[in-house]
Amino acid sequence: MPDDTSGVTDGGRTTVQPGSLRSRLGDLLPGALTAVSAVIALALLVPLVWVVVQATQLDAARALDFFLRPDTLGIAVNSVILVAAVTLGSVLVGVPLAFLTVQTDLPFRRFWTVVAALPLVVPSYIGAFAFASLVGPRSSFYGLLGTAVVLTLFSYPYVFLTTRASLRSFDGTVVEAARTLGEDRLTAFRRVTLPQVWPGVAAGSLLVALYTLSDFGTPMILQYDVFTRAIYLEFKVNNLGFAALLSLVLLGFTLVILAGESRLGTSAEGAHVSSGSRRAGRLELGVWKWPALGFCGLVAVLGLVVPLGTLVSWLFRAEPGYAAGGYAFRPEYVWNSLSVAGAAAAVAVLVGIPVAYLAARGDGLLASLPERATYIGYATPGVVMGLSLIFFGLNVAGALYGTVGILVFAYVARFVPQAVGIIQSSILQVDPEHDEAARSMGDGPLQSFRRTMLPQVTPGVLAGGALVFLTTMKELPATLMLRPFGFETFVTYIWKVQEAGYYGQAAVPALVLVLVSALSMAVILSRERYDVT
Repeated sequence: MPDDTSGVTDGGRTTVQPGSLRSRLGDLLPGALTAVSAVIALALLVPLVWVVVQATQLDAARALDFFLRPDTLGIAVNSVILVAAVTLGSVLVGVPLAFLTVQTDLPFRRFWTVVAALPLVVPSYIGAFAFASLVGPRSSFYGLLGTAVVLTLFSYPYVFLTTRASLRSFDGTVVEAARTLGEDRLTAFRRVTLPQVWPGVAAGSLLVALYTLSDFGTPMILQYDVFTRAIYLEFKVNNLGFAALLSLVLLGFTLVILAGESRLGTSAEGAHVSSGSRRAGRLELGVWKWPALGFCGLVAVLGLVVPLGTLVSWLFRAEPGYAAGGYAFRPEYVWNSLSVAGAAAAVAVLVGIPVAYLAARGDGLLASLPERATYIGYATPGVVMGLSLIFFGLNVAGALYGTVGILVFAYVARFVPQAVGIIQSSILQVDPEHDEAARSMGDGPLQSFRRTMLPQVTPGVLAGGALVFLTTMKELPATLMLRPFGFETFVTYIWKVQEAGYYGQAAVPALVLVLVSALSMAVILSRERYDVT
């Protein structure tokens, strides 16, 4: 019987044979990695079970009565109307901007491309805060109108970026072929360009719909009753059962949107990509150049100049009584924000590496399932995640309830897919033969990963951690609901002074958050390398 530790000596190095113990450990690694990844995914999903448990504890008659109330039905209708309005508005803004900056002779296209993407760096609740301070507390801007306008202004870049990417990747010579057959520019766009870029438009629209459905701060500030606002208000008055019921309905709406995104994956297969020249001639705007510039300028003013100008103006407001009323900003708030965001980023990277590695190198459903499961937490609105962890803490993990630990867990459960996606992309770019070469020289699976894989994917690991860090800094509802008593961060402080009407006191932390968001956009653009020429 061969010795399990046998091998062949080559220049002082032991080359592992197939029957050796080390090789057998390598064979066991995929199964162990699958088990570890599955445990991580399940741990991130367990708290959501408690929303279902809490909802089922309500008496069926009370639950039915709650669902049939006019105000409950109104919340559902309001949510659908808001999602439809914001999605349509984002398409009407984002698609023309993408077309103008890619396929026309619009002056300063590079400048307008960057400007059109920048509203994404302004957290929507800060934008709502700025507009609310401008219009006053009794304006007709409150309600559906203001909520839809604000969310459109700060979410249309999703449609702009995905549509622009599609416009730049499809074969522009097809448009020229249509022109040679007698089609005018408008007809060629409708019959040739639009079908080709529609997957990009639809992808951005689905992102906008998902974001709108999960947004909490804007409806709260502008007083429009949707699911997230209703859930938070029920939580504030300790109606946890009704909050759980609303959370289940909101998750149902979210799953409908995700189902639409899943179907989109098959609809994009027909997009034509040519290996030759893809650029059609630039459309000359002629007399339409000035209206086009006016449209771009109007969007920039509303999405950037107004909110950022308002924040800067707050710096010069003299509003006494902050310290006496308990609204003075303290340096510890900065440390609190940085520490929890840093902890969330570190944990997200640690749990994301095995999940990303399995998804990139594994085969079959078992390899991809843990990675897919993590996206359920990402699609879960922050207010629902906060509520689920409150249930979980009260019923299972009492020692964690009201601690920084459960707050960090919420951040990881929501944002770990950001790290997983970037790390997986980095792993896919590494030639598998590097790992095989290291294994043939006697390295074990973990040693091979450390010596050959990790140095090459380190930039992706850092980028994934940075994105989680920066996104965590902006998270509002989960932070409000799960933070320990007296624990303030940038976002909770901004929320507190907003509720008190002390706008001037929110200027510095709000501007810092915008800067943090801009860094987040820089991370995204550096990874995707959008061409803005």
